[in-house]
Amino acid sequence: MQLIDLSLPIDERNPEAHPIKIKRLTHKKGIEHLNWLMMRKSLTGVIQYLFKKRLIKPTDLPNEEFLSLEMLYCSVHTGTHVDAPFHFGTRCQGKDSKKIEDLPLDWFYADGVVLDLTDKRPAEVITKEDVTAALHKINYKLKAKDIVLLHTGADQYFGTKDYMRKFCGVSAQAIEWFWEQGIRVIGIDSLGFDRPYPAMLKDFLSQKDKTVLWPAHFCGRNREYAHIERLANLDKLPQPFGFKLACFPVRIKDVGASFARVVAIIE
Repeated sequence: MQLIDLSLPIDERNPEAHPIKIKRLTHKKGIEHLNWLMMRKSLTGVIQYLFKKRLIKPTDLPNEEFLSLEMLYCSVHTGTHVDAPFHFGTRCQGKDSKKIEDLPLDWFYADGVVLDLTDKRPAEVITKEDVTAALHKINYKLKAKDIVLLHTGADQYFGTKDYMRKFCGVSAQAIEWFWEQGIRVIGIDSLGFDRPYPAMLKDFLSQKDKTVLWPAHFCGRNREYAHIERLANLDKLPQPFGFKLACFPVRIKDVGASFARVVAIIE
């Protein structure tokens, strides 16, 4: 069995639309943090802490080390993540939109298929014709609950400013066509499913056409589905289909998106 990681890391050193902060407590500093957590619960404890009294000293622990601790502060859209219907809008198919924890688990473990769309240029749109042609090229017919991965090559820019602007978008018509085939999860290896913000804004201001603004996201108000953004390494898949995909989102309460470790499983 071969496992291929299709995920990007959460890394505060990379350019991001939303700020990332990772506070890292080392094993040595963890002892101080532990003492503060225990002693801050009373005024007497706080005073004793300020006067350097400690309940547990470094010499009380193996190698004078406690445990590491990292605190992560970032958007749930950081790194490889799954967007649920609630991200697209408060209502979907005439009812309250499902959040991450409401989505069926069987959506996120299924047969995968990757479509080569690397010929699309930044700010272009992936059409229904593009995806049907890509399927014809690999001689594959979609079946209900397949997880479709769109390979554009945009992940090559991860870690640079180009990652924020050099990617294409997906048309609402293409997404709707996938729905008609019974697809409930679609992934892409770029920052997002819609074209870069400057391209959308430019067209909106010049054309006064509201439909050019986030069409791939807003169409998600019409049908329950999930999409995965910021995939990576789709070029490392040795075959376009014939593999399982696991892409379970982390269970976070009342959110419209969540981090995911996406892994292709090849028997």
